[in-house]
Amino acid sequence: IAENVPAILDSWYLGQEAGTAIAKALFGEVNPGGKLPVTVPRSVGQLPQVYNHKPTARRGYLFEEKEPLWPFGFGLSYSSVHIKTPKNESSEIRVGESTTLSVEVVNTGKVAGVDVVQIYIRELVSSVTRPVKELKGFERVRLDPGERQTVTFPIGAAQLEFYDRDMKRVVEPGDFELLVGSNS
Repeated sequence: IAENVPAILDSWYLGQEAGTAIAKALFGEVNPGGKLPVTVPRSVGQLPQVYNHKPTARRGYLFEEKEPLWPFGFGLSYSSVHIKTPKNESSEIRVGESTTLSVEVVNTGKVAGVDVVQIYIRELVSSVTRPVKELKGFERVRLDPGERQTVTFPIGAAQLEFYDRDMKRVVEPGDFELLVGSNS
């Protein structure tokens, strides 16, 4: 279906005012800004599919794409938003310290819109197998046409820690990749 139609509306469980809300979005009275709370696979051969999979997952079948149809956090609107290159306050933090990652978001569309800027973190080497990325923060941003806004995310122990082999929350020394975008 996705290859043959310009849009798909999957409304799930919106409640008694669902019809009114959907009609307002379809007729342009409001600009939709929702995001997928799940990953939508391209085919059943990709199941199970999650954004925070382990590095050995997603080997895929022969002649089949590994990427999902729509990733976790994906969503469309009548506007378009550009997320510029993030800037990290400090490239190195020590025990007990933190830093801030900031990113400028620009509405490049012709109507006001909402986007959800998401930050994912990946530890490059650790004592246990870690997911390729984990959602560690998000910020819903409303922008008028041409408007710019800077979004900041704290980076500290709360964002970097995980459960080790002994099931204790730890932050191991090492390198981390910080990823910012509109979806996973």
